[in-house]
Amino acid sequence: MRDDLRQISVWIPEGATVLDLGCGDGALLAHLQRDKNVIGYGLEIDQDNLVACFENGVNVIEQDLDKGLGTFQSERFDYVVMTQALQAVLRPDRILDEMLRVGREAIITFPNFGHWRVRSYLGFKGRMPVSSALPYEWYDTPNIHLCTVRDFEAHCRESGIRIIERQVVNRHHRSGALTRLMPNLFGEIAIYRVTR
Repeated sequence: MRDDLRQISVWIPEGATVLDLGCGDGALLAHLQRDKNVIGYGLEIDQDNLVACFENGVNVIEQDLDKGLGTFQSERFDYVVMTQALQAVLRPDRILDEMLRVGREAIITFPNFGHWRVRSYLGFKGRMPVSSALPYEWYDTPNIHLCTVRDFEAHCRESGIRIIERQVVNRHHRSGALTRLMPNLFGEIAIYRVTR
């Protein structure tokens, strides 16, 4: 399981109800169901990932996140999770509002486009960065909304969203003195736990 998913699993208590948006192969939900007795559902659109979820014993619904979460009643889940997908939806602000409507808390991870390597690549090469953390060219990237740690936190303040916990890490999912001191410059991946 990816390291960011391990951090998320620490934040989710035993027996919680979880909705995982863009759940991929269902690794997080499978782990939470097995080790924490969580009741969960995943939303996914990719056909190969849907098959993998079924094989992993994860309850999954085929649904496009850009169409919203209108099929779910308010406060249905304890936690709504979205990992590495906020930057890929058409309206991140709306999906974040929906996450906090259907769940008591939301856990979000996204690549920090304010990281010094991204800034340097763009500044020195004059091109959109391509790296192991951002492996796509500008024309085929799923990342349509480039967000930084500061952008996300400003949006939370302006929208009345309270940040419960934040962890900003490097590409190896480790936090150090620099990622804690200057997260927008030295953090590559941001992990947030938020509520209203």
